[in-house]
Amino acid sequence: METNVVKVVQIKAPNFQVAVFDVKGIAPLVIHRFSEKTKNQMKLKMETGKSASSKKDREPKSTDDIYAEAKYQSREGWDGFHAAAIRNAMISACRLVSFKMTLAKLSIFILQDGWDEKEPQIPLVRIYGDAIKQEDIAHVETGQPYVCVRAAYHDWTAKIKIRWDADQFSVEDVYNLLTRVGMQCGICEGRPDSKKSAGMGWGLFEVATLGNVEKPNPKKIKV
Repeated sequence: METNVVKVVQIKAPNFQVAVFDVKGIAPLVIHRFSEKTKNQMKLKMETGKSASSKKDREPKSTDDIYAEAKYQSREGWDGFHAAAIRNAMISACRLVSFKMTLAKLSIFILQDGWDEKEPQIPLVRIYGDAIKQEDIAHVETGQPYVCVRAAYHDWTAKIKIRWDADQFSVEDVYNLLTRVGMQCGICEGRPDSKKSAGMGWGLFEVATLGNVEKPNPKKIKV
């Protein structure tokens, strides 16, 4: 004798949407990727158990080389910034509107335009604009001043492609959250939301347009 089996589904299928938001910088975007030299020194210390002697004279290095190393560049040759900068800033901005940051971590994702040439695990958002070499006086933890060389983009735009959980946010929510990032948090070096300082007023932007929303096929999403 056959019996009808009733299945109760408690977990909804993912409901994601995607939109592209055009942003325009209203302050310099300053990029400073982790130094390759410092990374190699840390690796040497890990592998040998000791670091290079501090008594050694510093090797001369061109500021042009330091400037080039400060940038993120894709395999295709264009400049970009770490896609996580936008995601982290949007999560941080949730504090301004009393939205749970832990939920935002599971609900907002940035779709990359490409991958970094040197470190192919780093997702990049493309920067539309030319970089200049920026030299600032900075201080190490001991207070000793030094010249910090970074890449700065003064007239820049980007197209931010965001995928979000539509059960948590509407497209207007995402637009407003990204706008708060651009006006209050900023991204990259010298941003107001810096963990170590009040920032330099850099990395701010305005959201120029509200992108078209699409409902993606989850099987085709690449994060």
